[in-house]
Order: sequence, then structure tokens, then C-alpha cells
Amino acid sequence: MLAMFFWSFIVGGFICMLGQLLFDVAKLSPGHTLSLLVVIGAVMDGFGLYEPLIDFAGAGATIPITSFGNSLVHGALQEAKAHGLIGVITGMFEVTSSGISSAIIFAFIGALLFKSKG
Repeated sequence: MLAMFFWSFIVGGFICMLGQLLFDVAKLSPGHTLSLLVVIGAVMDGFGLYEPLIDFAGAGATIPITSFGNSLVHGALQEAKAHGLIGVITGMFEVTSSGISSAIIFAFIGALLFKSKG
């Protein structure tokens, strides 16, 4: 069990380090970095590489933003097998709807509670 915590920390830390390098070295904006990490997760799932990473690292692979790209593609491919082309669209939102809804709700609550600096 200690090994699982270790590898979760290493993999999650590597993903965070990659994001920080994109900020600092590549001088990408936060939006570009976020988009790139989501696309990396999506491409890895498309090639079947993200699920083994989740099995290996657990939360180290499911907590960072790359798992959102994984969820989008995973849901789309799963529903495409069952329902064809329309399943691609519905599958993405079916799997990620709770995360998207939570982000909207908590952003709204944060906007109500805190004063904007901008």
C-alpha cells in the first residue's frame, strides 16, 4: 500500500511538473496549458495508455486535469460502440457531467462569496 502512495505521488507530481514547465519554459498561458494537458490525456486514452496509468498510479493519474481528457474520450468511445456517431457526443457529456456541473456550481458560489480583484 505504501508503494501505491509513492507511485501516485510521483505520477501526479510529474503531471504537475509538466504543467509548471509549460508555464515557465514554454511561456504558455494558463488556458493554453490547461488545454494542452486535457489533449494529452485524451490522446493517451485514445491509444489505450491512460487506463493502465490509472491502474498503476491511482489518484496520481485521476486527480490532475489530464484525467478530464481521458474521461471525455473514454465516454465518447464507449458510447460510440453502443450508439454510433450520436454516442460520441452524448458519451462525452454523460461521463463528465458531474465534473462540469460541480465546476459551474462552485465557481458561482465562489463568485458570490468573494470579491473580484479585476
